Amino acid sequence: MWTLPDATELARKNPKITALMEQRKAEAQAAGRRHSVQWTWVPLKRIAPHAYLAVVTMEDDRFWRHEGFDFVEMKEAAQKNWEEKRYRRGASTITQQLAKNLYFGTEKSLWRKVREAAAAWKIERALPKRRTLEIYLNVVEWGDGIYGIEAAARHYFGKSAADLSVEEAVRLAVVLPNPRRYDPRGSSAFVENRRAVLVERLTRKGVSIDAELSSATSGS
Repeated sequence: MWTLPDATELARKNPKITALMEQRKAEAQAAGRRHSVQWTWVPLKRIAPHAYLAVVTMEDDRFWRHEGFDFVEMKEAAQKNWEEKRYRRGASTITQQLAKNLYFGTEKSLWRKVREAAAAWKIERALPKRRTLEIYLNVVEWGDGIYGIEAAARHYFGKSAADLSVEEAVRLAVVLPNPRRYDPRGSSAFVENRRAVLVERLTRKGVSIDAELSSATSGS
């Protein structure tokens, strides 16, 4: 019989590995490829606030208010998918994504979704929101063998997560639905379209890329 993972340990211990990491390693071995991992843990206080704001805004804008499940987003996603007669929009919260990364990997089945929901429910009740976000930002996949925002910041932009600019943070956030396909430094239609959406949302929250660029120009 399947039992729920004990999420209470996450309150005081950082995970040493995740189900998704193990899955990617097994996939590489099965394909005869060398598998290298870039992963450096950083506390939330060493991540630029606009970086985690960008991720939350793009991935789960009601993260601070919901209890693990965003029923408003679920309804909107279902309506959108029904209108377009195909699956185009998901509704997984950051908590649900964290449960998937930690415990289940990317297996696609109804049973996995049920287990994921149950695990997300436990995480939500075991951890403060800031700790949930900290773990998520440290284990989420950001490219082939790249896990967490610190490794992503160093790999793509040659700097720490604390030093990311707003533009760099935005570009990291917009590739999260498919980070192994899209490079945040690229100019694909996918990246640029999502970037425009996120910049507009952040501007409404008082975070301006234009102001950042003006400041950099005046200081040079």
